[in-house]
Amino acid sequence: MGTPYHLQSPRTIVTKIISMKQQAPALPESEESKLILQPRHTTTPAMWCAAIVCFVFSVLLILTGLVILIVFLAVKPRTPSFDVANAALNSIYVGSPSAYFNGDMVLVANVSNPNQKMGVAFHSGSVELFFRGRLVAAQALPSFAQRRGQFTVVNVHMVSSQVELPPEVAMELVNQMKRNKILYTIRGSFKVREKFWSWHYSYRMTAICDLELTAPPSGVLLDRRCTISK
Repeated sequence: MGTPYHLQSPRTIVTKIISMKQQAPALPESEESKLILQPRHTTTPAMWCAAIVCFVFSVLLILTGLVILIVFLAVKPRTPSFDVANAALNSIYVGSPSAYFNGDMVLVANVSNPNQKMGVAFHSGSVELFFRGRLVAAQALPSFAQRRGQFTVVNVHMVSSQVELPPEVAMELVNQMKRNKILYTIRGSFKVREKFWSWHYSYRMTAICDLELTAPPSGVLLDRRCTISK
C-alpha cells in the first residue's frame, strides 16, 4: 500500500500524474479517422426535382409581378367618380308626441368612368340616406357597366316610413326645417370590377356626400360635397 497523497511531497504528486497520462492507451488510427471524417451525403433525384420546381416557381412569380407592374403603368387605372347632380326634397313629416319620421326625396347621381383604356362594371350597389348619423332610408341599385370614359345618370328615390328618431334628433330636424336649411348625408356603395383585355380586378368603392337642401315641399339642392374611398 502506497503512501497517502496528503503525506507525499508536491513534486512526487506531479511526477505521478505525468506518468499516468503518458501510460493512457491511444486510440487506434481507424477510430481517430471516424471521429474526424464525416460521411458525405449525396443529393437524391427528389431533392434535385424539388429545387428545380422552386426555381421555376420563383421565376414565374417574378415574371407575373413584372407583367402586372407594366400593365398598371400602361393603363394607370383611376377610381370612378360619384356625384349628386340634383336632389328634390318632396316631403318631411315628424310625428308628435312619438318621434317618428316620414320623408320623400329624389336624388340624381352621376357615376362616371374616368379611365380611357378600360371598362368598368358596378355590382351590388346601394344608396343610404342619413340624418345626424341616423339611417333613415336605403335603396338598392341595379348593376350596370360603362365603357371607357362613359358616365351614367342614376335616379334614386329615397322613401322613409315610420323611422323612429331620438327626441333630440327629431327636434333638430324640425329646427332645420324652420331655418329652411336641411343637412343630409348619403352613402353610395358599389363593388367595382375594372377590366383591361383579359386582365381584371375588383374592389369596393364608397362615396360619401354631404347635402344641403331647402325645406319641402319644393326642397332643392343648395350645396353638396362628395368624397370617394376604396
